[in-house]
Amino acid sequence: MTTHCCEAMDRKVNAVCDQHDDPFACPDALIRFSAKFQEYGLIIHDGGTSSIGIAYCPWCGQGLPESQRDRWFDELERRGIDPWEDEVPEAFEDDRWLASPPQG
Repeated sequence: MTTHCCEAMDRKVNAVCDQHDDPFACPDALIRFSAKFQEYGLIIHDGGTSSIGIAYCPWCGQGLPESQRDRWFDELERRGIDPWEDEVPEAFEDDRWLASPPQG
């Protein structure tokens, strides 16, 4: 489980709505967090699944972690995995892959 920068961010990222299963459908959901990429974003409530990436916490002002998106793709490529064509290992669907040593 990821530790976020402050209690307010933790509450917003982990908010559960009793009316909406999908945070993109819930007008009260504000923040999207991608564990596998370590990215935070403000949800755009336009009927889709878009968000605008943010670099600082809107509540405490702390800088947020650098995105690991490029590293994720690089690590899969090193392992000979094409994420568009091949089955992606389960550990790469969340932040577990960040703790595993790089394979070469």
